[in-house]
Amino acid sequence: MKKIICDGKTTLRDLVDNNYAQGSFAFSRLLRDRDIRVNGEKTGRNLPLNAGDEVTVYTTPKEEARAFYGIVFEDENVLVADKYAGVNSEALFCALRERCGARFIHRLDRNTCGAMIFAKNEAAEIELLAAFRERRAKKIYEAVCFHPFQKRADILTAYLKKDAAAARVKVFSEPQSGAEKIVTEYFDAESRGDLSRVKVRLHSGKTHQIRAHLAFAGHPVAGDEKYGDEALNKKYKLKRHILVAKRLSFSFSGALSYLNGKEFVSSFSAEYPIIEK
Repeated sequence: MKKIICDGKTTLRDLVDNNYAQGSFAFSRLLRDRDIRVNGEKTGRNLPLNAGDEVTVYTTPKEEARAFYGIVFEDENVLVADKYAGVNSEALFCALRERCGARFIHRLDRNTCGAMIFAKNEAAEIELLAAFRERRAKKIYEAVCFHPFQKRADILTAYLKKDAAAARVKVFSEPQSGAEKIVTEYFDAESRGDLSRVKVRLHSGKTHQIRAHLAFAGHPVAGDEKYGDEALNKKYKLKRHILVAKRLSFSFSGALSYLNGKEFVSSFSAEYPIIEK
């Protein structure tokens, strides 16, 4: 059982997604069996919620035990988690905040798995936020994309603009009003038929940057339902994009400088999908 107090306007689904990973995994079952109560009343609908509403989620012991992250590294200052695909970063944060007082530093998209770092005290939080803000955090991703790359490595530049109403972004080749410059580097590209596996480094960190920029360049991430290739996703029976936050390292100048030179590596890898015969 998990009790959640709503702190603003949202929906039941979004509240559970952002606060309780195991409840998120089981949400359809919970609604079907009316195992969620809102202000004491059972419900089978994704209700709108307001600040102060109390939600109680009655997961089974098996559902409660379902894993949604692993630990890559932990000491007295930081914790590096290996987030599973299908888990909101906010839900992982809530679990780690309860476990060790973790502080939120950065996020990954729901269906992107891999390494995320959290601070365990104020000094570490300040230093980590500064490292991300000043581009002293090096993030290497792995992705499986559609269509062969003409070059094994390249640095792509474009302009990205958020469309908040549509919960997506748009990418342009030339500067646009309200658009920010993005730089996405890819390397070690290899191809297998209409699929390619590639490593990606972000030189700017914007919403959906990898997925939107690679799609704009003609190489949508396999399984991406927002920016991807619907026909090829259907061919390979993909409903979740194949993108992994694989490696994370930093250049610190303060109390966390003992972590300089250390690379945090996710246990997940971007693997080619297999067509079932």
